[in-house]
Amino acid sequence: MSVFDCTDPSTRRAGLEAAVTAARGGRLVVVPTDTVYGVGADAFNPEAVRDLLAAKGRGPDMPVPVLVGSWSTLDGLVLAVSKNARALMEAFWPGGLSLIVEHAPSLAWNLGDTRNTVMVRMPLHPVTLELLRSVGPMAVSSANISGRVPATTVEDAKAQLGDTVGIYLDGGPSAIGVASTIVDLTGETPIVRREGAITLEQIRAVLPQVESAAG
Repeated sequence: MSVFDCTDPSTRRAGLEAAVTAARGGRLVVVPTDTVYGVGADAFNPEAVRDLLAAKGRGPDMPVPVLVGSWSTLDGLVLAVSKNARALMEAFWPGGLSLIVEHAPSLAWNLGDTRNTVMVRMPLHPVTLELLRSVGPMAVSSANISGRVPATTVEDAKAQLGDTVGIYLDGGPSAIGVASTIVDLTGETPIVRREGAITLEQIRAVLPQVESAAG
């Protein structure tokens, strides 16, 4: 297990290089994001995704979200980016908004029982964005044991995940400390499945027709 202080320019580069090598080699990496810390793996490596689920202590019935490093990356993951998705991306990406969309059937990945959908987000954190732009889309879930409080510091993540993760990138405390808001765009009407970093009112300012699963 190696921890790299990415708030220090002298160790940030070494940390990113180690994380890129680890992810490309099928190993897990803990990364900082604007919401909470995440534990990630190459989204197209099924064994690495299984290791991620095992580290968290959960099964494929809770699929792993995907983080991307740019808007354009989403174009390669779905058949078409809808008008609603584009509007939300322009308003809140990079940031604390996750979108559930139908993924392209040709993708060779196994993120769990997704029913042909994927939850995707572009995080607002320079370290993780740089990693994503080197590695490509990564399967990333909150860096905690399933059912426990999500980690907002690298110390929290290390205490929960320990040696199941090889590389920890320390970007300082999470700026928001609350999980992302989730909007489901797979049906006729957009639905907020979880309200988090972005409020329902902020979403409705962009998509007035959005509904809330909470009622």
